[in-house]
Amino acid sequence: MRHPQTKVRRMFELVEPIATVTFSEVPNEAFLALGMRNYWDGYFAGRAAPLGLAPAGVVHAVFYNFAGGEVARHIPWVWGKTTPQEAIAVREQSSTAALRQMIGELADRPGLARVADLATRAAVSAPTEGRALYAGLRALNVPEEPVARLWHATTLLREHRGDGHNAVLLAHGIGGIEAHVLFAVSLGMRAHEFGRTHHLPKAQLAAVVDGLRGRGLLNAAGGFTDAGRETRARIEALTDELAAPAYDVLSVDELDELVAGLEPIAAAAQAVDD
Repeated sequence: MRHPQTKVRRMFELVEPIATVTFSEVPNEAFLALGMRNYWDGYFAGRAAPLGLAPAGVVHAVFYNFAGGEVARHIPWVWGKTTPQEAIAVREQSSTAALRQMIGELADRPGLARVADLATRAAVSAPTEGRALYAGLRALNVPEEPVARLWHATTLLREHRGDGHNAVLLAHGIGGIEAHVLFAVSLGMRAHEFGRTHHLPKAQLAAVVDGLRGRGLLNAAGGFTDAGRETRARIEALTDELAAPAYDVLSVDELDELVAGLEPIAAAAQAVDD
C-alpha cells in the first residue's frame, strides 16, 4: 500500500544517520589499512564497489554530484590496492562495527532483529529500473547478523532514494554542484562555506552561483528567491514521492513499528555524529 509522504519523509530522516556511519572514522581507518591514501580513496572504493570495475566516467555519472575530475583522482587507482569484492566486505564489516559502537546497548536488544527484518523487507522490494547504484547493492547478499543487516538495509534505502533524487535534479536542470549550493543555502550557508563545495576554485564556484542567480533561484545576496525556495521544496517532495514504493510492501502497522524501532537507533547514531 502507498503511505503518506510525511511517513516516507520520516523514514529518510531516520535512515540517513544510520546508513552514513559508513563515512565515519572506523570505516575510514579500515580502508586506510588496505592502502588507501586518504578518506576519499576509501569513500569511492566502498561506495562504487557494487558497480564493479566501472570506469571513472560511469561512477561520476552515477554519483552525479562531484565536480569534473574528482572521481578520476580515485577511480581506477583504488582498484590497484583492493578489489570491489574486498571493498564490499571491508565496508560492511567496518560499517557494522561503527554502528554497533555508536548505538551501544541498543545493538544487543532483542527487538533490533525485528527492526532489521522490517527495514530489509522494504529495502529489497523497491523497483530497480533507472537506479544503477541501488541495483548494484541489491545484487549483494543480505547479511545475517542483525546489526549488519540493519546497516545494509538502510544503505539500500538511502541509495534508492538517492538515485531518485538525482533523476529529479536532472529533470529540473540542476547539476550536482548546483544541488550542493542550493543545499548549503537551505542550511543558511553560502557556497564557499559548505564542506562539499568550499574546496572548488573560486571562479568555478562563482560561476555556479551566478548561473543559479541568473535563473532566478538565488538573489543578489546569495540567498533563496521565492522561486528558488519553491524549486527546492518541489525537488524534495518529488524525491520523497519516488522513494515511496520501497515502503509499499509494509502495512500501516509495520511501517509505524519500523519508524518507532529506528528512532532510538538513529538518535544514538546522530548524537555521536554531532
